[in-house]
Amino acid sequence: MLKLEIPEDILISLKIPKKDLEKELKRELALALYQKGTTSLGKARKLAKMSKWEFIEELGKRKIPRHYSEEELKEDLDFVKGSK
Repeated sequence: MLKLEIPEDILISLKIPKKDLEKELKRELALALYQKGTTSLGKARKLAKMSKWEFIEELGKRKIPRHYSEEELKEDLDFVKGSK
């Protein structure tokens, strides 16, 4: 686990309620890392503590293109085959 220290004056300037700070910052980090291609959708949504569909919806809202790997295609095909 990594602990990140953010100066208090910066936290205050974010204007995010204290109770929502960790959640919001993790979400923003996850979206930024995914957008840069640094992490996969699965890892990013796990960091953001969002379901796959919530994360995909958030990508759409922010017009962040989805990276669709061969592994994700295989997972989706396996899912479809299993639901028949």
